Amino acid sequence: MEPSTSHVFHRHLRQTYPVAVAGDGPYLIARDGRRYLDGSGGAAVSCLGHGHPAIVAAVREQVAKLEYAHTSFMTSEPAEALADDLVAHAPAGLTHVYFVSGGSEGVEAALKMAVQYHAERGRPQKNRIVARWQSYHGNTLGALSAGGNRWRRAQFSSLLLDISHIGECYEYRGRREGESVQAYGQRVADELEAEIQRLGADSVAAFIAEPVVGATMGAVPAVPGYLKRIREICDRHDVLLILDEVMCGMGRTGTLHACEQDGVAPDLEIVAKGLGAGYQPIGAVLVHGRVVDAIRAGSGFFQHGHTYLGHPVACAAALAVQREIRPLLPQVRAQGERLQALLQQRLGSHPNVGDLRGRGLFRGIELVADRATKAPLPPARQTHARIKAAAMARGLLCYPAGGTLDGAQGDHVLLAPPFTATMSHLEELVDKLGAAIDDVLPRG
Repeated sequence: MEPSTSHVFHRHLRQTYPVAVAGDGPYLIARDGRRYLDGSGGAAVSCLGHGHPAIVAAVREQVAKLEYAHTSFMTSEPAEALADDLVAHAPAGLTHVYFVSGGSEGVEAALKMAVQYHAERGRPQKNRIVARWQSYHGNTLGALSAGGNRWRRAQFSSLLLDISHIGECYEYRGRREGESVQAYGQRVADELEAEIQRLGADSVAAFIAEPVVGATMGAVPAVPGYLKRIREICDRHDVLLILDEVMCGMGRTGTLHACEQDGVAPDLEIVAKGLGAGYQPIGAVLVHGRVVDAIRAGSGFFQHGHTYLGHPVACAAALAVQREIRPLLPQVRAQGERLQALLQQRLGSHPNVGDLRGRGLFRGIELVADRATKAPLPPARQTHARIKAAAMARGLLCYPAGGTLDGAQGDHVLLAPPFTATMSHLEELVDKLGAAIDDVLPRG
């Protein structure tokens, strides 16, 4: 659709967008008939691909029975059933689910819930949040304040909350020569200890982090031991641990919850993208029983709310999605290893590919000017944007971004194909991506 003829306020007002008219498994089909392999699931959303018959049927059935009921008056069968299902498969201690319409709303709810939890226990002064640089937690103001994406923050700095940030866990660039992975993880985790002491433990409510950083850095996992150390620090100082699994959760990394692979359980966990797989807008905060108990024993209600909380059609879709996802987890792990091997074979020796990383079907490629020094490509070249365009021209949707290092420098490509992707789909993805990278960054 030409920008001059569309009345949609598009993300980029000078860009021309194909019009999507249909989906077919891992492909999106444009109005002109072109098929695009959805190699990133949009933004790691479409984990079951497009047009999944079981999910489509669940949406149709629910919308014919009950499309909406406001949660200040009534609950609904789909909301109750989905909450039961999520809790049954949640990390230890998470006993309740607060439904929202997406990731940013989930982060907003979790931040407020953490502050209210301490207030209900007679500690209203514990109201500070600590987060990490080079994180992404959403675009509403509270979520943007918690996020550490400097480029996204800069435009709205006058509106942001006073949230503290510590360094990210970024082994590729942060681990020192001769430093073990374990020592590196403890060193960067101990920045949280230092920040809590600087602020005063009596003032800190929660720490928020992504177990695998998604959009801002490109599938960067926490190193082994890092989150366990973070959990110990939070427990010692009566600080809630909030894990943002909006992008990396719900099976994306090969386990239903990404934090399972780190051996930790949070106090609040935010999920969204893979919860509804794009079939309906939905997110959720999974809540530890002691948080629920404190609010129940205190004021008795969470001072928060949105119109579409627990939307019956969204909950019905998400419940159908979850029933399809769980049997696929072994396949996600196996296909993730195959995807990594294909990327290594196609791009491992490319002079501008510095790092191939990730877990499961959540993979990142960091691009550099020099592999030996890890020097980033010049930001003015907009390498990530050029690769996105080159990939689309070849019929591939991927998720490149810039500012990987510090919000200004660095380029990466994020991949998040559907859990149902076959080997031929993965081969097509890597072939088209490799060609797109070669188009923009020719070898030798």
